[in-house]
Amino acid sequence: MNPTATRLLDFLQRDLDIPPESLNLALKDEQAMPHHFPMILWQYGLVNKEQLESVFDWLDEHLL
Repeated sequence: MNPTATRLLDFLQRDLDIPPESLNLALKDEQAMPHHFPMILWQYGLVNKEQLESVFDWLDEHLL
């Protein structure tokens, strides 16, 4: 896993309180990291709309 993906997972656990078990479910398709990962979280019902917006904001700040 690349450093950005690792930082994203840390953000999701620390700031959005998403349990590691939930993230592991969404990580089954690791190639989706990090660009499609927010939508996978949304599709699985692991984040609400506000959290999804926070994930996109985080990605905007941390991806070039």
